[in-house]
Amino acid sequence: MRGLTWDHPRGYAPLDELTRLDLAGPNPYGAVPEPIVWDRQPLEGFESEPIARLCETYDVLVVDHPGLGAAVESLVPMEELFEADELSALRAGSAGRSFDSYHLDGRQWALPLDAATQVAAARQGVRVPAGWTEMAAFARDVRMVLCLGGPHAFLMFCALCSGDFLDEEEEGVRALELMAELLAGADPDLSTRNPIGVLDALAAGEADCCPLLYGYATYPLTFSDAPAWPGRPPGSVLGGTGLAVSRARIGTVREAVRAHLRRLLSEPVQTGLFPATGGQPAARAVWETGGFYRGTRATLEAAWVRPRFPGYIALQERSSALIRDGLLARVPARDLLKDLHHEWRHR
Repeated sequence: MRGLTWDHPRGYAPLDELTRLDLAGPNPYGAVPEPIVWDRQPLEGFESEPIARLCETYDVLVVDHPGLGAAVESLVPMEELFEADELSALRAGSAGRSFDSYHLDGRQWALPLDAATQVAAARQGVRVPAGWTEMAAFARDVRMVLCLGGPHAFLMFCALCSGDFLDEEEEGVRALELMAELLAGADPDLSTRNPIGVLDALAAGEADCCPLLYGYATYPLTFSDAPAWPGRPPGSVLGGTGLAVSRARIGTVREAVRAHLRRLLSEPVQTGLFPATGGQPAARAVWETGGFYRGTRATLEAAWVRPRFPGYIALQERSSALIRDGLLARVPARDLLKDLHHEWRHR
């Protein structure tokens, strides 16, 4: 059997360890009919490689929920693999809206494997303000960096305005004005990296903090809830990954696939193997523990779920480039928002 995950230890290390244990046998986390050999794709592959095309090659895929809209015809709905009570138990045991993010058109298209959302990150001893209204003044006293690479300029913008930029124009303007002010005092090269690049820079001491980026529990940094506007919960956009199954390849491996999914989402694997090997599990029980998880759980629970319509991934990428280029060119916020509205209304 073949599986596809993403090329970061958080994405592949727990899966590779299970395969190693299967081949060495017996596996203390439970037996499966046959092992999965996991290939890897870059993190950016979630945005650039259609799930439907990958389903021609792989039995099980680690996917991002915004790509589901263009892929459902190529996937096996989980209702065909599991009974309703088992799916209900998996939903109850998952963190935040991780399970629901893979529910579309009345069917469950993937099961949550990894949970993540945008949070604040800082070097030890640096405390990021809990509110956006204090952020500009704080940024003048520290080496702040933003995270605007790939789709992340648009995702930061959505977190700042709770995804309501089409209906709430003033919220969109406020979000872009704050992003411009923060970027003006930040290192522009570091700020156009993706989350891994920014976290590497923070860990290396090249910057002091980032107010909003996707958290990785394994970094030696201080993570805290995303900043919030007055009277609102922390603003963030849900990330994480789920396990999806190829319809084209399910015929002869149905029982093996079901066994693998059950084991990957079992309590021993999610609460034991995953944290021990650098994973970031989707199990609610882990997010109720201390450190990184408890410190950012409120943000995960309040995180906004992105649209999942066909073509969303490409629109997200174009929108992010528009915002990033506009901020770097110092385009006025209201003009930049007008361009963004045009992009979405003529998609």
